[in-house]
Amino acid sequence: MIRIGLVSISDRASSGIYEDQGIPTLKAWLDKALLTPWEPVARVIPDERADIESTLADLVDHEGCHLVLTTGGTGPALRDVTPEATLAVADKEMPGFGEQMRQISLHFVPTAILSRQVAVVRKQSLVINLPGQPKSIAQTLEGLKDDAGNIRVHGIFAAVPYCIDLLGTEDRPNPYIETDERVVKAFRPKSAARPGT
Repeated sequence: MIRIGLVSISDRASSGIYEDQGIPTLKAWLDKALLTPWEPVARVIPDERADIESTLADLVDHEGCHLVLTTGGTGPALRDVTPEATLAVADKEMPGFGEQMRQISLHFVPTAILSRQVAVVRKQSLVINLPGQPKSIAQTLEGLKDDAGNIRVHGIFAAVPYCIDLLGTEDRPNPYIETDERVVKAFRPKSAARPGT
């Protein structure tokens, strides 16, 4: 069982002005993509740096989440502080995730260069900032395919299971995550793949 923290960062959703769409979008995509049993740990919080930092730390340190996905708060607006909060709780930065998300989004909108998503490692967990729009969330996780279903641009989730593997230790191995290849194919070197996968 993998525990996945899902964090929607929005002043308006957290105060009940409108219904959050980020967490339902993430849950629906993960239900479709994961073959491994998983358990969500969801939070809807305001765009406040202290709240974001404490939530991310809590999900990793106390809730035992192996993966934390955030949505919202990654633009250039003054209230957008998700990347700063994420970096503040990090042990290591993983810049390739943000680079790939922006590459995918640039296929659709030139304003993708304004996004500031980051990914980091905290202890044995991976924390990734995703875009705020539901359609963009799925595109960045899954990647881009042509009409025949062939991959044009790899989504970031293809690298997530192996990253989670690498963050485990002999004493505390992380769950082995398997995905539905029709949605996104997890990539692992042959030496890291389990027999039959």
